[in-house]
Amino acid sequence: MERNVTDIVLTPGAVSLAEWRSIYRGATPRLDRSCAAAIAESAAAVARILAKGEPVYGINTGFGKLASVRIGDEDLATLQRNIVLSHAAGTGAPSPVPVVRLMMALKLASLAQGASGVKPETVALIEAMLVRGLTPVIPSQGSVGASGDLAPLSHMAAAMIGVGEIMVGGKRWPAEEALREAGLMPLELGPKEGLALLNGTQFSTANALAGLFGAERLFQSALVTGALSTEAAKGSDTPFDHRIHRLRRHRGQIETADALRSLMAGSAIRASHLVDDIRVQDPYCLRCQPQVMGAALDVLRQAAATLETEANGVTDNPLIFAEADEALSGGNFHAEPVAFAADMIALVVCEIGSIAERRIAMLVDPALSGLPAFLTPKPGLNSGFMIPQVTAAALVSENKQRATPASVDSIPTSANQEDHVSMAAHGARRLLDMVENASAVIGIELLAAVQGCDFHAPLLSSEALEAARARLRKAVPHLDDDRHFHPDMEAANAIVRSGALIEAAGLDLPGLG
Repeated sequence: MERNVTDIVLTPGAVSLAEWRSIYRGATPRLDRSCAAAIAESAAAVARILAKGEPVYGINTGFGKLASVRIGDEDLATLQRNIVLSHAAGTGAPSPVPVVRLMMALKLASLAQGASGVKPETVALIEAMLVRGLTPVIPSQGSVGASGDLAPLSHMAAAMIGVGEIMVGGKRWPAEEALREAGLMPLELGPKEGLALLNGTQFSTANALAGLFGAERLFQSALVTGALSTEAAKGSDTPFDHRIHRLRRHRGQIETADALRSLMAGSAIRASHLVDDIRVQDPYCLRCQPQVMGAALDVLRQAAATLETEANGVTDNPLIFAEADEALSGGNFHAEPVAFAADMIALVVCEIGSIAERRIAMLVDPALSGLPAFLTPKPGLNSGFMIPQVTAAALVSENKQRATPASVDSIPTSANQEDHVSMAAHGARRLLDMVENASAVIGIELLAAVQGCDFHAPLLSSEALEAARARLRKAVPHLDDDRHFHPDMEAANAIVRSGALIEAAGLDLPGLG
């Protein structure tokens, strides 16, 4: 994903979903300077708390099951370095750079709220790494979503102290060398700082937000292809009449029906249905689009609200309350809200692909669509869209397996001290792959639906859908005889993934980017 030069000023605790979306898509986050006093005061509070000589979890004690072990003043810096090095125990493929940058921005905004006890220099280093394009290499596996995303965030913290690797311009560098080349010094951790950096839900939240942003684009693309499929099958737009949906009252259903009806407005293909089609009702995959996709929209918005709240929260432990010089130990690191939101998004992505695959299957079946078998002028000699529909079915089945809720699972960790965990990390991590699968299904539907509409020439669809057809036809010609199908699918998939299909159709649903 290309980075742009746009700057986003983060106001800790009040960052909008649109701003997080921009950061994920390449904008550079910078911190609102008004939070500097709160950061400094929080660090000063840690010093005052230590001066009292009392045991405080994670500041002068061990961690997890070792919380009862008191650490002497002379070992406090070593304690923080040790927790970073020992907890940097992730595995698997590196996380995508845009996800890691979003994770870093989330951590930046959390620490800047003055409840974590870190020095201003620590916050400044995260910001500088973001501005200069230094992205720690973060293994994607190893977090159970409590006590925070310990392993992934430890790899971030390790890079900050000059250990591990950092991506710069697509190349992996030893962390200390990358920092030096960028004019930055490795961080010297003070009391509480290692724990503050590696404790929190930012890895799970970043992956869930990335999945949400992909699902938003997927949802709108599927509305366009769903309308095109309705046109290709000469389906009716009567099921999209606003009077039907206002009686049920679900906001998403109402808005989805309005969007579909608007996309088809003025279609000559639609008008021909009124004259020469004896069908009374269309299959559910056409007729029930508002009910299925509308429910998906409502769930997406609910997940988005949860993740926006989480993204603006402080989720490490213990939390520092400078006004009272207190360090309070709690459980904000438990990522259950993120796990639930990720499960919701997974269900939405699965259903979007599922109903789209049924529309593809309907289009290739002449008994249902009234179109040539497998959308080819010479079936038999040519197979047309026979196997792309099989591919869509395979992708949908794969997503069904991945959509099993992660939040219902828990494996106790840390010698049963951490005895219930959220599994938010892998619940969120699967979303980008699921979105990729579903986007490929929507790409296949785009090809099939536009091919189906071609058979209705010289009749045209609506202005919006003709613009969508033209966008595809700019990259993929009409299929007369069988040809190598994979390049067509890749081109259509790219149009869906990039948002170009939504832009071509002029679709703009509130709150979706």
